[in-house]
Amino acid sequence: MDIHEYQAKEMLRRFGVNTPRGGIAYSPEQAVYRCSELSGDKWAVKAQIHSGARGKAGGVRICATEEEVAEAAQWMLGRRLVTHQTGPQGKLVNRLYVEEATNIAQEIYLGFVMDRKLERVVVVASAQGGMEIEEISANEPDSIIRSVVDPAVGMQNFQAREIAFQLGLEPALIPAAVKTIIGCYRLMSETDANMVEINPLVVTSANEIVALDAKLAFDDNALFRHPDISELRDKSQEDPRETYASDRGLNYICLDGRIGCIVNGAGLAMATLDMIKMAGGEPANFLDVGGGASPERVLMSFKAVLNDRNVEGILVNIFAGINRCDWIAEGVIRAVKELDLQMPLVVRLSGTNVEEGRKLIADSGLDIITASTLAEAAEKVVGAWKTAHMKEAS
Repeated sequence: MDIHEYQAKEMLRRFGVNTPRGGIAYSPEQAVYRCSELSGDKWAVKAQIHSGARGKAGGVRICATEEEVAEAAQWMLGRRLVTHQTGPQGKLVNRLYVEEATNIAQEIYLGFVMDRKLERVVVVASAQGGMEIEEISANEPDSIIRSVVDPAVGMQNFQAREIAFQLGLEPALIPAAVKTIIGCYRLMSETDANMVEINPLVVTSANEIVALDAKLAFDDNALFRHPDISELRDKSQEDPRETYASDRGLNYICLDGRIGCIVNGAGLAMATLDMIKMAGGEPANFLDVGGGASPERVLMSFKAVLNDRNVEGILVNIFAGINRCDWIAEGVIRAVKELDLQMPLVVRLSGTNVEEGRKLIADSGLDIITASTLAEAAEKVVGAWKTAHMKEAS
């Protein structure tokens, strides 16, 4: 789960990280009022969307007068900002963050991420901030600093000092940098975050270290431990298809293809996507229906897949261990009838109660194509989809 910049900065402040003063605004009038609250002679007006590269899309403006603030707010609110991270559909701007402008002397990149291979938190930092880490890696690879945190002891002062010195900071700034680095690690550890990114972390002309931007992402599976963080979720920034599925406990990720997938188990789901591509098709989604799936859960899975209007065929691939093939078959039959499915459907069942499941499908009298192996199922669904597509074209 991602949260907005202003929410991330509020959390950072709780852990001792210095951020500029600011306030949220939902209208141009509120944005101007925030300026009067902050005082000063310059302000940054920032669109709050779940995407980087907002500045390149016009989502960040430095304003010197209240009129400029009102104009910037008027332009941003209600607009869909398109960045390379949002895709062509963009993200809707329904709130702004107005903060005091900062005089920047130096920009730094500071990020904390989970390295799945090492099973450790890794600090990634660079003295070349203000760019995305991919740009820094391509343009200034030697500037990237990596430091692995031992989970047994956590981030220690000496390790944070090493990072600060490697960034080339002045000795007088080292204590503030150490406080910032340890604060970010504590935030990540105590909130079950997957990522903490400050880009840029700046040294101001007043020789202070300030988090000028912030991005946090949290482990969905740990949110039950953090109801206060769950409340920060903004569904308007999410793909409605993925929101529908996640609200019903389904592991679903939307893709760009035409063949919908309903599979049990993440590994089998990934293999199914690969087999569809090898057969000449393109998968429309990743969907893990989970263990112990009831007929009702199978029906919900069909609804989640069909929320994508690009889907023109469906492959159900179940290897039942905890699941039961007869339950899956009942759910498939119910889905075809209740949803009036009018597209190719291929079902491959294997494992617990497989004969009962196959018999239910055979006796249903419905137009359901069956397969014994994954390779056969992939070939059949792609072939049926191509045939149906050719008929429509003719």
